[in-house]
Amino acid sequence: MAWFKDGERGLAMSIRQTAVPGGYALGAIVLPYLAYTYGFVEVFTASALFCLIAALFDGFWLYEPDFSSSAAKKQSMETSASPLKDLRVWRIVLAIGLLCAPQFAILTYAAVFFHDFSKMDITLISTTLAIIQVGAIVSRIWSGRWTDKNKNRRAYLKTCAWLSTLTFLALGTLVSAAGFYGLSETALASGLIIGVMIIAGISVSAWHGVAYTELATLAGASRVGTALAMGNTCVFVVLFATPIAACSLMTHFSWGVVWLAAAFCALLTVPLFPRVEKSYALAPRST
Repeated sequence: MAWFKDGERGLAMSIRQTAVPGGYALGAIVLPYLAYTYGFVEVFTASALFCLIAALFDGFWLYEPDFSSSAAKKQSMETSASPLKDLRVWRIVLAIGLLCAPQFAILTYAAVFFHDFSKMDITLISTTLAIIQVGAIVSRIWSGRWTDKNKNRRAYLKTCAWLSTLTFLALGTLVSAAGFYGLSETALASGLIIGVMIIAGISVSAWHGVAYTELATLAGASRVGTALAMGNTCVFVVLFATPIAACSLMTHFSWGVVWLAAAFCALLTVPLFPRVEKSYALAPRST
């Protein structure tokens, strides 16, 4: 918010949001190989090394933005009401959290699902998860640039919510049908499930940068820290709850129910994201 103009923030925030899928893609490729070939000591050692590298990058690259220009000074002096008292902010915070639930279901249980349900080998599982995360990176950067250019963040968020709902509904239906008819380990069913999972995983990951930009814009530059903290708190509460809920649904029902529940969470976000504002062109009057 401080470093970039309004027409640049979507792209900037989207690039920032590629860190999670980028790290997950790296982990999906490296960590299963280390666990399978060497053991979990090496897995945690590599994870600690990644954390150390990140800390070094923080020390080298993080600095406060320059507020010397008049525009930056004006922006830094802007004041707004506390986001904690703004219902619009709370609605989008809740939407962000709920739409993270399907994403976290994939992040935490997709590998287990593929192994248990379709009996896939570790190479195919890792490749599938890496494709999802690379797709998430590309879609986040593209969506940030596209919404900056077209000024359509709210419409894009609604579209992502609907697309996530439909793709997870398709995934849940496909998995339920494959399990019911005993086709879960067939090549055709596995291929279809992988394809739908990739589309669903990318769809439910593409919106992050745009949503956080809209959240920050609603809160105002002087309150952006509070608003983003609210969003991240909700996200991590959902991150805590999603594996517990998914495990319970899988244990008592089926994998199909897990993905159908993810579709329901995505559907709940549709009315929570801000309403699309319509603009009306004024036609010239005839005299």
